[in-house]
Amino acid sequence: MSALEINDFVLQQRVGRVGCHADGVTYVVPVIFAWENDSFYVYTTEGQKVTMMRQNSRVCFEMDEYFADGGWRSVIVQGVYEELHDEDAARALRILTDRLSPASGAQREARDRSEGRAPVAFRIRAQEMSGRQVDRNA
Repeated sequence: MSALEINDFVLQQRVGRVGCHADGVTYVVPVIFAWENDSFYVYTTEGQKVTMMRQNSRVCFEMDEYFADGGWRSVIVQGVYEELHDEDAARALRILTDRLSPASGAQREARDRSEGRAPVAFRIRAQEMSGRQVDRNA
């Protein structure tokens, strides 16, 4: 996929998978995200992924889409985790709310059920991106 095709694909997606690695353990987990200025913005709660990304800021981010005819598209990103605080965290939440308007209620509800864990805003700055696709109609 070209850089333009990758960017267009990423803008269409709402759920991606962040992969992190620390202390010999690899962990992959889905997150709701918004893409802006070569960064993925996420608002979550403290847990295993945040703990691991604090230990090792090098992460992988993946999105994919599958079609009934067997075709698919996938983008993989190598990037760096950056935890956001204060105004940067508030900005991340605004980006997510603006981009995910219909989903923002569900995300807010999920945070309400987070059992008292501290909220965490972060971004993953994309350093390398690659994409592949298979078009069965070609």
